[in-house]
Amino acid sequence: MALIQQSSPHAHKARPTSRVMLWVILAALPGLLAQTLFFGWGNLINVIWCVALAMATEALILKLRNKPVGFFLRDNTAAVTGLLLGLSLPQLAPWWVSAVAVITAIVVAKQLYGGLGSNPFNPAMVGYALVLVSFPVAMTTNWAQPASLWAGAPGFSETLSTIFSASQTAIDGWTMATPLDEYKHKIATHTAAEVLKHPTFGEQIARGWEWVNLAFLLGGLMLIGLKIITWHIPVAFLAGIGIMSLAFGSNADQYAPLQLHLLAGGTMLGAFFIATDPVSAATSHQGKLIYGASIGVLIYLIRTWGNYPDAVAFSVLLMNFAVPFIDHYTPPRTYGHHKARRGLPSKNGAKS
Repeated sequence: MALIQQSSPHAHKARPTSRVMLWVILAALPGLLAQTLFFGWGNLINVIWCVALAMATEALILKLRNKPVGFFLRDNTAAVTGLLLGLSLPQLAPWWVSAVAVITAIVVAKQLYGGLGSNPFNPAMVGYALVLVSFPVAMTTNWAQPASLWAGAPGFSETLSTIFSASQTAIDGWTMATPLDEYKHKIATHTAAEVLKHPTFGEQIARGWEWVNLAFLLGGLMLIGLKIITWHIPVAFLAGIGIMSLAFGSNADQYAPLQLHLLAGGTMLGAFFIATDPVSAATSHQGKLIYGASIGVLIYLIRTWGNYPDAVAFSVLLMNFAVPFIDHYTPPRTYGHHKARRGLPSKNGAKS
């Protein structure tokens, strides 16, 4: 009996969105664990609070829009938005700052545009950027001091009380600036050796922060291995920061060194979990490389010469603006054609 032989492409069963988002949540757990070990209970409390509020807000908006609440909540996208905000916000940020960020992300950045698949901007970064601009003091003075495997960090009840109480006057002994913030504002008047003596840097690159970033790197590699994301955006993202740092930041007495850019702040979280948002990121492989590298370059520019020590949110949102343009000029080759159709059609049918 003759068998029919067919070449690719072959159809594969698509992964449901809920399963993809669940893998993202699981991949972020090593980073959350590292944050908890080195900075206390703040991020864990924030994650629980933000996830619960995100799902409640989404349920309310879906109800108002006469959409099936259970069907859309089960896709886990609201939970991922809450998770990313809980991981990104300062450990001791007041509850109302987190609430404003979450509600903005779900209502304005996601549901106002029509829900999942219709939002042009990363919802979590819209919420983060709004509270950073609106409440700069609360967003820059509530970072927990790095501890050593819980030693010296405030207890669970103390952290919970600090986050949800009306007064935060008792946290001065638990907080300090982030390593990038400390380096950025001190290097103008001190040498690199003097700046690195600050307790936030410890004996390594950035006390606690390097382990947090390595944990997110591990989770990101897991997502690549499972083919939840591709390597293009994270690699281009990190390469953009690295190339800019090597080109302009070779003098540590003027600018933050490369290792601080890579292993302090939200670099690895941004590269593997935020910039790779499938809705607001570029789609083709070439487009992803341009998109990721541009985010990395913008992060370095803002960190070095801008007013913000960490710039993942602003850089991602700026490149979300550019995604339609990038996608238009970098479509993949259509199956059966020799080359991709790119550019704008002119009057005679040629491509410009």
